[in-house]
Amino acid sequence: MCTTCGCSSADHHDHDHHDSDHGHTHSHDHSGKHSHEGKHSHRHGTESGTRTTIAIEADILGKNNRLAGFNRALFKEKGIFVLNLVSSPGSGKTTLLERTLRELSHKMRCAVIEGDQQTDNDARRIAATGVPVRQINTGAGCHLDAHMIMHGTESFDLDNLDLLLIENVGNLVCPAAFDLGEHHKVAVLSITEGEDKPLKYPQMFRNSTVMLLNKTDLLPHTDFDVEACREYALRVNPGIIIFEVSAKSGEGMEAWYQWLSTGAHR
Repeated sequence: MCTTCGCSSADHHDHDHHDSDHGHTHSHDHSGKHSHEGKHSHRHGTESGTRTTIAIEADILGKNNRLAGFNRALFKEKGIFVLNLVSSPGSGKTTLLERTLRELSHKMRCAVIEGDQQTDNDARRIAATGVPVRQINTGAGCHLDAHMIMHGTESFDLDNLDLLLIENVGNLVCPAAFDLGEHHKVAVLSITEGEDKPLKYPQMFRNSTVMLLNKTDLLPHTDFDVEACREYALRVNPGIIIFEVSAKSGEGMEAWYQWLSTGAHR
């Protein structure tokens, strides 16, 4: 149970993790039974119910953060630059990834983890670029978590990777709270969504290092206020780096590539 939004997600089961050649092993109960330790969130509007909800959320996030620490240590050991791309559905994340991979994969060794509730549509699009990709379907879950990423990297040759790009489930709420072990969150905002998104979903933009303002090729056809959007994003997060890009036309993408290359070859 994701107490941030109430979704049901398999990533909240208990798992034990120990060191191995991948930096971890996993102990699972394959009997079909999963331990929830009676931890179900119910909001009754009482003081006791509120305390229970807060305790469950802290427990879930605490376990996730410990697993994110394992991931972060592994990525550091392997020298992999890891980015968590977050946005609402339809922002153009996959198109942006496709163009980025086509134009950078000859310079950097890349891999992608694709997160969606259902289908492998985006993974098939990424695979067409020739870059290794792993699809993770979350079912009813509204976000990726550190445990999913831990398993998702097992099919990659981590000794031969420079850049791992994680496309999270389209959602501007829950992914903001879950550390995957990445170096940075990158928020993708389409100009078709409205300039006030940073104010409506401040935690996401506060937790992101970069905001990619995408689909700028459509600006002549909208009344989107770029300067207001930039001001809102900087109000929420004064340190956020903003790139105005069009994944379709390529406008502004070179500055994004430069930032990526600097991080990957730090």
